[in-house]
Amino acid sequence: MLRVEGLTCRYGKITAVSDLSLEVHQGELITLIGANGAGKTTTLKAISGLVAPAAGRLIFEGEDITGASARRILQLGVAHCPEGRRVFPYMTVIENLHMGCHLRRDSREVEADMAKFFDRFPILYDRRGQMAGTLSGGEQQMLAIARALMSRPKLVMFDEPSLGLAPNIIDRVFEVIKSIQAAGATIIMVEQNAFAALELSDRSYVIEQGRLALTGTGRDLLENPQVKAAYLGA
Repeated sequence: MLRVEGLTCRYGKITAVSDLSLEVHQGELITLIGANGAGKTTTLKAISGLVAPAAGRLIFEGEDITGASARRILQLGVAHCPEGRRVFPYMTVIENLHMGCHLRRDSREVEADMAKFFDRFPILYDRRGQMAGTLSGGEQQMLAIARALMSRPKLVMFDEPSLGLAPNIIDRVFEVIKSIQAAGATIIMVEQNAFAALELSDRSYVIEQGRLALTGTGRDLLENPQVKAAYLGA
């Protein structure tokens, strides 16, 4: 579904990602793990068109999207749920959800999808007329997830979905992400909770200083001594 070939991204003179290659197959849940500043978020931003690659290629479903606009990439079916949730704080819950599907023209299906997400997240229905900035962190995360899904993406990218949330809310978020995969979506997830990420993933890529260090199934990497020492506190 997605191929990243030799991706290099720079911020001025600083190289954030260097010659990174990875593949994502349809229906997989792929995780990227690594220390803060390793280049994981930059990789997601490059895939979604928010950062222009300095080198390399991005191929989505056979189409070269290297340098394509974020709008075009969203149209092709790639949605990005960013770090820190990034809801529109002065818009209501419903207005935030409509922002997630602003490129769609099937208004009846949009309303059906919104009703479906209100069923999945009843608290959002209760808060539907409330300003998003007044929601709790967990409620904002649920809204950010629902907003990303309103575009009916084929590939969904989650950046630190558990960041700053209470443990019981984190469990709920991961349950939702697994249910999204079970419903047919392909997922890339960046997650600081390496143990949870590896448990959830079909395959994982370990990124260190912008370069690919290791790859393997989640189960294999959970047993890898290098990963245990660096990311699992073992």
